[in-house]
Amino acid sequence: MQSVSRPASTSTRPASSPNPRPQYQVNTQTKVFDTAQGRLLCIADIRGRLSALNDLAREANASAIIHTGDFGFFEASSLDRINDRTLRHLTMYSPLIPTAQRNHLLAPENPPSAIRSTVTISLLSEFPLLLSGQIKLQVPVYTVWGACEDVIVLEKFRTGQYDIENLHVIDEATTRCLDIGGVKLRLLGLGGALVPHKMFDNGDGNATIAGGQGTMWTTALQIGELVDTAQRVFDPTETRLLVTHASPGREGIINQLGLVLKADLTVSAGLHFRYASSYNEFSVQSDFEGLRHKLVVGKEAFDKVWESVKTQVDAVIDEHQRVLLDKALSVVERIPPPPNQPGPAGQPFSEEPAWKNCWNWNLCDAAYGSLVLDIKDGRVSAELKSQGFNYAYRRTVTPSTVSATPSTATGNLPPQVNPTGTGGAATPKNAGATPVASEKPLPPHLTGSKSKPATPPPASGASGRETPKLNGNQQAQSPAQAQAAADKAEKERAKRERKKERKQQEREAAAAAAKEGGSGSASPAQPRAEVDLNSPPPQAPKSGKATPEVSTANAGGGADAKGPEDGVLSPATESTGTRTPTGRRPARNPWTIFMRMPNPANETEVRDFFGDAKEGIIRVSYPQNFAGRNLKMCYVEFGDEEAMKSGLAKQGEKLNDGVPELKQATDKESRTAENGHRGSFSGRGPRGRGGFAARGFASAGLTRGGAPGRANGDAPSSDGPKPSEGS
Repeated sequence: MQSVSRPASTSTRPASSPNPRPQYQVNTQTKVFDTAQGRLLCIADIRGRLSALNDLAREANASAIIHTGDFGFFEASSLDRINDRTLRHLTMYSPLIPTAQRNHLLAPENPPSAIRSTVTISLLSEFPLLLSGQIKLQVPVYTVWGACEDVIVLEKFRTGQYDIENLHVIDEATTRCLDIGGVKLRLLGLGGALVPHKMFDNGDGNATIAGGQGTMWTTALQIGELVDTAQRVFDPTETRLLVTHASPGREGIINQLGLVLKADLTVSAGLHFRYASSYNEFSVQSDFEGLRHKLVVGKEAFDKVWESVKTQVDAVIDEHQRVLLDKALSVVERIPPPPNQPGPAGQPFSEEPAWKNCWNWNLCDAAYGSLVLDIKDGRVSAELKSQGFNYAYRRTVTPSTVSATPSTATGNLPPQVNPTGTGGAATPKNAGATPVASEKPLPPHLTGSKSKPATPPPASGASGRETPKLNGNQQAQSPAQAQAAADKAEKERAKRERKKERKQQEREAAAAAAKEGGSGSASPAQPRAEVDLNSPPPQAPKSGKATPEVSTANAGGGADAKGPEDGVLSPATESTGTRTPTGRRPARNPWTIFMRMPNPANETEVRDFFGDAKEGIIRVSYPQNFAGRNLKMCYVEFGDEEAMKSGLAKQGEKLNDGVPELKQATDKESRTAENGHRGSFSGRGPRGRGGFAARGFASAGLTRGGAPGRANGDAPSSDGPKPSEGS
């Protein structure tokens, strides 16, 4: 809100009518669709991708389109008027910017100047193409403006400077009537975001509309003129459709406006939801008082602003503006009386018709769904389509997802664990962690099964070998650190034990199913689990197992978090667990070229090498882990696939008296999968410890191959749990 010296932009305007048109003229037209049935496509937030309007209309077989704001009213000069915050918002949601380029522009390290120097009008809106005639609308489009538009562009429409075939901007002084399918549908529109403290501020707008710096908002005079327009064109034979950017379901003032306009239907934009909603107040309010409460809250928000600027506004408005302001105030005062109480004039209480009869649709973005009003023989049918949420991830949830988000601040999880009787098997620190809490219900079965003779003996031996290494670390740490390390090791050991025991149980279950007589030997396992339920001391000496295998252990434990019945999914758990560490690194730009050069070249020389394709380069990076070759290899990232292909076309050209090698870069995981193993540098190929160990065995007259090599003393490193399962 502006300062006291300038309470509203209207205070700086001449004291004359804000409407450049003759005072009592209403811009109204009737469009007759000569069909017995018609379909109206209602969408929101097309966000400048105007070429998609024709495709959407064709898919819906629509006779016309009704749009609820954020149309993309921007031109080249608009970029200079948009502030940094709004430009970043537009960049985040523009459907015209490729995903990779958007992620690069919105990276935290990029300052606002990087976005401003990169984003052009072609990345924000196709409106200049529509204005020039390169894009033509095949069906009539009726739209209001949204929260992110250029008010200067809208003013050019209102003054007649801009006029586009089949594009109708519905505002407070412009209305249209569609005669379609036996219904005369009156369109009344209100554009802009509803911001109570700006309702008396015009910003850079003239007359009744307001906006500035790439945003637009609703004004009190705008609401007043819309009421005046609706009253002048009122026809009881028409069906009234109120088109707004703000939702009447959230904003009490917009709901009050619908009551005053006697709207039968309303269509509004949502907050980037994945589902559209269809409702009337009776379906979402517990009683009529609930509707009244929403209206009262809207009135109170408006009154706070009005009381602070009332004196200043009264001093600067003219007679016509006074009429519009009074009509806006009548909207705010339009609150139905409480039930079972007489009205202000003593008339008996009558239920507000809109309480049950006015129907509302709140739409998701055009990219996610739409509403089709199918009108035939006077009946308005609705088809609501939404992309919705994708819940498939719940069927592919892996333990690495759970273990990657530990939270020691979760206080409501231990009570869920204690009833199972396993809370005593771990310290309170472990009980507070998310992965442990979800996995704790299983230790009873594992503890009981552990007492069975069928448990593989090497399990204890394997953990016992590495226990001294953990204890040695604890002795060099403080007591608190030692306790934390012991807790962590205990958790990891328990996860591995559960994994082994679960596999053992599966083998026993298979054996029991194969022969009827064996079923009795498997059943006593559960009672023994109850006996050993509270026996953590035998587990404590084994708390130092395999620190290098944290990701594998977490994967095994995460599978248990799903419950004992999900044990059959353990193979998938192992494979996903080994990928957990790589998940912490951001994915490589898919449009990246790996460049190997015979002679060193700096970034400028690399960019110049690509010629015309260098315009698409967004980043050049040199690997730092190859000493002496830091300027002979680099990664060149492009903004899109076409730019990358143009770069690859430079294969065979010279750079610094040499011909560089160009190929599309791939992630490290993809290269590993293609090669089968990491090679000789890792020292852990498929045959063991690498070249030096192999030569040592050869000089001793020993050979290494497969299982016999393991008997020669080559203990497995990455597959630690596997020997304990079968040996």
